[in-house]
Amino acid sequence: MTRPQKFWAVVPAAGVGKRMNAGRPKQYLELGGKTVLEHTLSRLLQSEAFAGIAVAVSEDDGYWPDLPVASHPQIIRAKGGIERADSVLSALTALRHLAADDDWVLVHDAARPCITASDIHLLIGTLRDDDVGGILALASHDTLKNVDKGSILGTLDRSHIWRALTPQMFRYQALKNALEMHQGNPAITDEASALELQGQQPKIVEGRPDNIKITRPEDLALANFYMEQQQ
Repeated sequence: MTRPQKFWAVVPAAGVGKRMNAGRPKQYLELGGKTVLEHTLSRLLQSEAFAGIAVAVSEDDGYWPDLPVASHPQIIRAKGGIERADSVLSALTALRHLAADDDWVLVHDAARPCITASDIHLLIGTLRDDDVGGILALASHDTLKNVDKGSILGTLDRSHIWRALTPQMFRYQALKNALEMHQGNPAITDEASALELQGQQPKIVEGRPDNIKITRPEDLALANFYMEQQQ
């Protein structure tokens, strides 16, 4: 009998969030009475889509053990790395005895607490039978400029430009192989870029515009607004 296909989530959460100018990493900043990371993991758990969630946090992370969600039976702690790709690869390694080669892995940013179950299920439903996988993304509606040293060199064709979001969904072994092969390559800024370097062409699934990533201080207020509207 064929083993049922499973879906796993990976959350790289070892970043320090330098652009936030805060006293703690951005995933541990307060948002609506909880930390950003708690909201993110709660959204993933509430989707009921995953067999387990691997969270990569720094070895010396003093905040993680105090979070109630850290002891959730579906949460697996992994060692965080210096770069995002290192953390994702570490989380995949933590799943090696649980995930089958052709299981799907959805990698989601720790600082995207506004992700909805509807977007998660849209991504899964669209790509579960795909050969490669793909990502949530948003079409660009702004005019885009090619700039060098403060001067405009030209205007880009925005009809071909999409903003990459997360989750990004790929087969377990294919993603692990791609990250291992290109480990340390600065061109790996997300999971899709690792597959692209393998000659693959990930698909685009249009997501919701409120799936924002908290990067700057003002993003906290915007995320709080979006979460209130979603409720």
